[in-house]
Amino acid sequence: MAEKETKKGKRGILLINLGTPDTPDTASVRTYLTEFLNDPRVIDISAVGRAILVNLLIVPFRSSRSAALYKQVWTDRGSPLLFHTIDLKDKVQEQLGSEYVVEMGMRYQSPSIKEALEKLRKEKVNEITILPLYPQYASSSTGSTIEKVFSLIKKWEVIPSLKIISSFYDHPAFIDSFIRKGKEFVNDQYDHFLFSYHGLPERQILKASDAYGSNYCQLGKCCNSLNKNNQYCYRANCFETTRHLVKGLNIPDGKWSVSFQSRLGRDPWIKPYSDVVLEELAKGGKKNILVFSPAFVADCLETTHEIGTEYKELFQHHGGENLTLVTSLNSENHWVDAVCRICTE
Repeated sequence: MAEKETKKGKRGILLINLGTPDTPDTASVRTYLTEFLNDPRVIDISAVGRAILVNLLIVPFRSSRSAALYKQVWTDRGSPLLFHTIDLKDKVQEQLGSEYVVEMGMRYQSPSIKEALEKLRKEKVNEITILPLYPQYASSSTGSTIEKVFSLIKKWEVIPSLKIISSFYDHPAFIDSFIRKGKEFVNDQYDHFLFSYHGLPERQILKASDAYGSNYCQLGKCCNSLNKNNQYCYRANCFETTRHLVKGLNIPDGKWSVSFQSRLGRDPWIKPYSDVVLEELAKGGKKNILVFSPAFVADCLETTHEIGTEYKELFQHHGGENLTLVTSLNSENHWVDAVCRICTE
């Protein structure tokens, strides 16, 4: 094996997550939000409109509030999203061994994708597998990440073989890993099971449908099955992930729902909304709910605080008693195994 590595070089793997402020201070959060929200794939309106909306309205008024929220989830090791991703990278490297070079980067802020790619280039890898750590494809996450990789690597004199994994929402290893995590929580005390995914503006779902040569998307029952027309529809991906998890966890029909969280602004986002669903469930007499968030493979602000704190308080305010969040995969050993499979199959 050593002779093979000398002649052909090692294989590179680049794990990419969304990003996080460097610190929970307002200045760092402002820097992070400015980079994140000025991405034309994230807020997909005209450049002038985006500049006004982000730089004059959202960032000045949202930075201090977001900083306060980040402080609530910050730990001695810093941002949960960052250290969980670092731990995952280290464990994947250990498991795959010396034939591979595993690096990680963040789409926004640090450590940057550019830094990670430079490390791989210095190792003279002969191929690179790119894994954006977003299970379900979306232009604003996966698409933006892949575009950033291409914009950087196109400047290299020597471009090695590239493998892009644009989604893994139904990959057996990912599904099995989330089922294993879910089984740690699922029991008879829960009245209902909610699968809450990060939301997107409806226009982005429709644009993806049009871009794939189909007017198939109706933002409704068309997501009840997956086919060639909606295989890159984020909403359809989310429903497909849920169907696999429901089956693997033996959750009965009528006891589970799919919803979407974290909406921003006044434009319509994909429905149903998680906060609305939770309010309706509480008013309908549900007392104990277990919430999954399978759009995230590492715990972060959207899981720990938005679901674990805000949604819990909302549910209790409207008559519910207990809302429990299923923690994410983070760097669990079964998730490390899954990432190795996804990257090397």
